[in-house]
Amino acid sequence: MIIARSPLRISLGGGGTDLPSYYQEHEGFLISAAIDKYVYITLHKTFEKEIILKYSNMEKVKSGKEIRHPIFREAIKLLHMEDYPMEICSMADIPGGTGLGSSSTFTTALLKALHTAKGDIISTRTLAEEACEIEMNRLGEPIGKQDQYIAAYGGITCMNFRKDGYVWVDPLNLSQETFYNLEDNLILFFTGFTHTAGNILKEQDEASRKKDTDMINNLHFVKELGYRSKEAFERGDLDAFADIMNTHWEYKKKRAGAMSNPQIDKWYELARANGARGGKLIGAGGGGFLMFYAKDKQKLRHVMRQAGLEEVRFRFEMEGTKVL
Repeated sequence: MIIARSPLRISLGGGGTDLPSYYQEHEGFLISAAIDKYVYITLHKTFEKEIILKYSNMEKVKSGKEIRHPIFREAIKLLHMEDYPMEICSMADIPGGTGLGSSSTFTTALLKALHTAKGDIISTRTLAEEACEIEMNRLGEPIGKQDQYIAAYGGITCMNFRKDGYVWVDPLNLSQETFYNLEDNLILFFTGFTHTAGNILKEQDEASRKKDTDMINNLHFVKELGYRSKEAFERGDLDAFADIMNTHWEYKKKRAGAMSNPQIDKWYELARANGARGGKLIGAGGGGFLMFYAKDKQKLRHVMRQAGLEEVRFRFEMEGTKVL
C-alpha cells in the first residue's frame, strides 16, 4: 500500500501573477505557504486486470483510456500506466472548491503515488512541472503555477515566474519569532461558499491575453504588493503585512465580478471591526476561506462564530508532497 500526502496552501502576496497570460509578458512573483491540511492518495496493485478509482464517485475500468475523471486519466496516461492494475482512493481534509489549491494538491499527490508504484525517483521540481503539464497544457485549465509548486515544495515560499515558464523557488527568509507570530495570528474562516477557480480565473486570463490595460496594471500593482509583503516579512513587520493584505483584497476584487459578493463583504467588514488588522479571501475568489491577521484573536473568533462562520485552525507545513 502506497500513501502519498500533499499539502493545501494559503497565498500571502502577489496572487494572480502566476498565470502564463501575465508572466510570459511581464514575469510574476508571489509568496505562498503550505499548511497542515492535506489531500491523500492511497494506491495498491491488484490481481484483477482493471483500474479501480474511488473519489466522490467510483470507477472500475479495464484500461486507463476509459477513465472519466480527467486528472486521473491524464496522470495515468502521462506515466504510461494505462494497463497497470491498481486501486486508487483519494481523501481530503478540506473540500474542493474552497480556494486552498485542492485540485493541484490532488494532482501532485496522485503523481507522487504513481511514480512510487513504478519505482521512479522524481525530483520536487519535476513533480510540480508534471502537475502543471496535466492541468494547464493537457486539460487547458486557465490557472497558474502557484498551487502545483507549493504543494510539491511545501514551506513558506517565494516564487518568481520567468517569461520562459521557469519558476525560481526560494524559501522566505523569516526569523523564528516572525514565523511563530505569523502562524499564531493568521486565522481562517470557511464562508460556506464553494467555487470553481477556472471560471473566475478565466475572466482574468482572457483580459490579460487581450492586453487589457486595467487588468495588466492591476496585476502589476499586486505583484508590487507581493514584493512589499516580502520586505515586511523579512524585517518582522507583520502589521505592515496585514495592511498590505487589505490593499491586495481591494485590488483583487476589481479583477472579476464574481470575486466577492455582498455576504462576503459584510463578513469582511465585521472582522475588520472586531480585531482583524488585515484580511482577504483566499484563492481565485467567489467563496472558500476568509483569512485574517489578528492580534485580538479571541474577540474575532467569538464574533465570526456568532456570524455562523467555522474556523479552521492550521500550522505551516514544511515538507511538501511526500510518501508516508
